[in-house]
Amino acid sequence: MHASSSRSSSTNTPSEASSSNGIEPLHTEVDAPSHAPSSGGLVLVATPIGNLGDFSPRGAEALARADLVLCEDTRMTARLLTDRGISVRTEALHEHNERQRVPNLIRRLSEGARIALVSDAGMPLLSDPGFRLTRAAIDAQIPVTVVPGPNAALTALVLSGLPPHPYLFVGFPPPRSAARKEAFAKLHAAERAGLSATLIWHEAPHRLAETLVDMASVFGADRPAVVARELTKRFEEVKRGTAEELATFYASTPPRGEITVLLGPAPEVETSADDLDTTLRTLLATHSVKDAAALAAAAAGLPKRTVYARALELAAEVKAP
Repeated sequence: MHASSSRSSSTNTPSEASSSNGIEPLHTEVDAPSHAPSSGGLVLVATPIGNLGDFSPRGAEALARADLVLCEDTRMTARLLTDRGISVRTEALHEHNERQRVPNLIRRLSEGARIALVSDAGMPLLSDPGFRLTRAAIDAQIPVTVVPGPNAALTALVLSGLPPHPYLFVGFPPPRSAARKEAFAKLHAAERAGLSATLIWHEAPHRLAETLVDMASVFGADRPAVVARELTKRFEEVKRGTAEELATFYASTPPRGEITVLLGPAPEVETSADDLDTTLRTLLATHSVKDAAALAAAAAGLPKRTVYARALELAAEVKAP
């Protein structure tokens, strides 16, 4: 979830593992685990989102057996490696250097290197670097596997009390209000066209209150919302309410730490004939009659045949001289 520049490379030196979480240092003198490519390849490894005890034995093995660990920030990853007594070369791979580094990394992978990729916290690629490298490795037919683990968005979802199926993870919203409202408006338009899902974002603490204000203005002040903060850590907090209530609370109570914001699905509303026509005309501008009718029918909860018949009428009106 972090985006930061970091030291270019380092080698972590093992030390006595911390006993605060009750986990002993990793013993690496075992046969190669089945989840790691035996002749080189890329392994995507999930890391804890706050509690070191959540790091899996498979994840530790994958890092210990790698020729190289690519990190969002080598300093952050060094803490995890030290806690597990792992000594391995690390190099930085972040949003500022990934594009330039991919060709050389693909060459090393093609030559048989075993490379592990981690982010500072959670699953790699999700609001974190690594997609370009992973896509390039797949295109080059290099083995790619994953060691799953903690994920802030899913952890927040199951704690939220909001409907879990379906959900849409959006990542970080734009930092500026105008762009943020525009992004929210596109999602709200998708809801009017039939999308019904719990929406999930990450957000920075200093922007949370403003983001909630924008959410309330675009999606509605009474929209069910949840803010999950510092998940799996000592001061874990989950606040539930409406978008407006949470905006008011965090405007007077500045938050700290890692934050995930969730909005419940849009409430179902009855669609009048005029509203249906407006929706159909909007959709017909960019969709076929069949697709426009299907989307409008899903949004309005009306029979497809009925909506399709009306869509044909409106399409004919547009074509008429």
